[in-house]
Amino acid sequence: MQEEEAGPSPAASEPLLSADDKQTLLRLARQTLVEYLETGEITHATVDSRALLTPRATFVTLRQRDSGELRGCRGEFAPRHALHESVQRMVVASAVDDPRFPAVTAEEVPNLHIEISALTPLRPITPEEVVVGRHGLMIIRGNYSGLLLPQVPIEQGWNRTEFLDGLCWKAGLPRNAWMSHQAQLYGFEADVWGEE
Repeated sequence: MQEEEAGPSPAASEPLLSADDKQTLLRLARQTLVEYLETGEITHATVDSRALLTPRATFVTLRQRDSGELRGCRGEFAPRHALHESVQRMVVASAVDDPRFPAVTAEEVPNLHIEISALTPLRPITPEEVVVGRHGLMIIRGNYSGLLLPQVPIEQGWNRTEFLDGLCWKAGLPRNAWMSHQAQLYGFEADVWGEE
């Protein structure tokens, strides 16, 4: 997926990620995955970039290099950990804790492509404000919730309505549940990059 030239507008408290920061996080994600599958532990990483030490919500997506098929995707929508720690936690969760797939094995790792999405904070958004390719979305209604990253509607070829319907389906809700006054809709942007 191609990155937008300018990327998302980070919140005032979020320092911009440099190209070096992004490469550091990709290397750290791969190293963490390899080490975790060998030892069952996540090694604490030392970083000195302010951007990597700032708490930020992330998602990590794993795909098979040869086919592009999804192999795992997990994330968090609230900034609970420093960015580099969040990436470490989420790459492991994507590999061993995505209920849609069996756990990744060490033998699979060389054929996996890692993609990282660093999220801006969630904010309330109306359906009319949603821009496909720019916004990721989260919906909450009662005990149901679902989240889709900004790249999903692009990959699926969805328009805005299809994106909102797909979000509801992901949450286990009727496809048009986003029209309900009981549904809470939140938007966010994401800086998305992956391995070559």
